[in-house]
Amino acid sequence: QVQLVESGGGLVQAGGSLGLSCVASGRTPSIATMGWFRQTPGKEREFVAAINLKWGGTSYANSVKGRFTISRDNAKNTAYLQMNTLKPEDTAVYYCAATRSSVPSEWPYWGQGTQVTVSS
Repeated sequence: QVQLVESGGGLVQAGGSLGLSCVASGRTPSIATMGWFRQTPGKEREFVAAINLKWGGTSYANSVKGRFTISRDNAKNTAYLQMNTLKPEDTAVYYCAATRSSVPSEWPYWGQGTQVTVSS
């Protein structure tokens, strides 16, 4: 099993920046990809960004491309999401996810979520 714990959420004004962290524990050598998703009330959880832990390849949702950066520190079993130029529509609960797949079609491991609120 893999456990994920997010941190770093909070309240920020539009145009500001926030950084999120996700620490993995448990069977971490089995993890191939880590990602970030977000969800607002009444909406489905949506993909934000993902990173391949071996090669460092990344992917982003169009809505965050150029503003958010995902990175990882394999020695610390940690993935990061740096969010810049935040907009009110970025307000959501952000979830960290992990999978054994290098080409994820499902994400079996999830963190508890951290709230990000962007005020206008």
